[in-house]
Amino acid sequence: MPLFRPIHHTFAPHVGAAQMMHALALLAQPWKWKDGTEREALRCALARQYSADVFLFASGREALVGLLKALKGPERAEVIVQAFTCLVVPNAILAAGKVPVYADIGPDTLNLDPADVERRITPRTQAIICQHTFGIPADTHRLRALCDRYEILLIEDCAHMMPDKHGPTTVAKDGDAILFSFGRDKAVSGITGGAMLSRRPGLSVQLQAEEGRATSLSLLHIKRLLLYPFVYAIARPLYGMGIGKVLLILARTVGALVPILTSAEKQGTMSPTLHKLPNACAALALTGFQRLTAINDHRRALTTYYFAEAAQRHWTFPKAIHPDLPLQKFPLFMKNAEGIRRALKKQNIHLQDGWSGCTICPPGSPQESVCYTPASNPVAESSATMILSLPTHPTMTEGQAHALAERLDILLKQTI
Repeated sequence: MPLFRPIHHTFAPHVGAAQMMHALALLAQPWKWKDGTEREALRCALARQYSADVFLFASGREALVGLLKALKGPERAEVIVQAFTCLVVPNAILAAGKVPVYADIGPDTLNLDPADVERRITPRTQAIICQHTFGIPADTHRLRALCDRYEILLIEDCAHMMPDKHGPTTVAKDGDAILFSFGRDKAVSGITGGAMLSRRPGLSVQLQAEEGRATSLSLLHIKRLLLYPFVYAIARPLYGMGIGKVLLILARTVGALVPILTSAEKQGTMSPTLHKLPNACAALALTGFQRLTAINDHRRALTTYYFAEAAQRHWTFPKAIHPDLPLQKFPLFMKNAEGIRRALKKQNIHLQDGWSGCTICPPGSPQESVCYTPASNPVAESSATMILSLPTHPTMTEGQAHALAERLDILLKQTI
């Protein structure tokens, strides 16, 4: 029998009563939408926590464009990024006038394989983007050593995890620059937004100039962002009956929702124009950041539960995972991952998260348009087809995690 309440990755994973009330209060104060004190308060909080200069933009991808535009170097300089990444990363590299070069991943971490990274370094290499996939820490120590040896920049992409006082202690420590995203399903959510942190004074000067040139989003655009919690709060519990899906389609049709990816971005093109982080979104992100330890503790609890269930039921998962990680999601390796997702969807369990069955995510992304050559990264391509991720977001309850584990186990036994 399908569950009444959906289990999901992407149906407003941070939207609870508190965020809805906060968004409602912000909707009633349009003079705070573009500018206000919350943006600077968020900047100061991030600077204190991570000991770096902080620059704020309207999205994580724009923050990355700002950083790469700030880097001076040869025309069409190369930036190494891992295969099995989100389309917005190579889009941002290309928008900044640089070339993405893909390195393979390690199956135990789903992150960059440092040995393969070194094979991809050329005299044109300007930076390495180190992604902590799903919150699994990458080997930043080895990558830091590579960057020092070849005199290139190390960028830590922390879109999937913001470490708190409990760690993990290796994340956001070794990078010259640190990227955070405040998107809808990230560690904390401002509905949109991104931060680039710099530990190089010269780079900070250039980033400050890039942020200074950024323009404001329109009031209508910001209003649409603030409507997101309400639209999903209504649609989410009705999704299993089909009504919620219709409501979301109608909301998109009338323009009440801002798409995560624009039509141009889905085709591998991103505008180099940068925008300021709206103060209203900074306010939401700041509230989330102030609750970061509680949010991460919730993720740690679900990670611990899934870890124990996977060990008991002999499910395979990346070896680098340990129970005290605040994972953004818990990845399993399943031979028929897509078939399992389809079967669970009939039970109102929606595990398609855009990171399944594709090397450049989401599925259907134009690989050649972002300079990816098929069959060039075999570990990433093989791993991507087998990943089935389990949710750990703030509105995912332990009871739902138990129901998911039980139903997944029954389904797997039926298919043996």
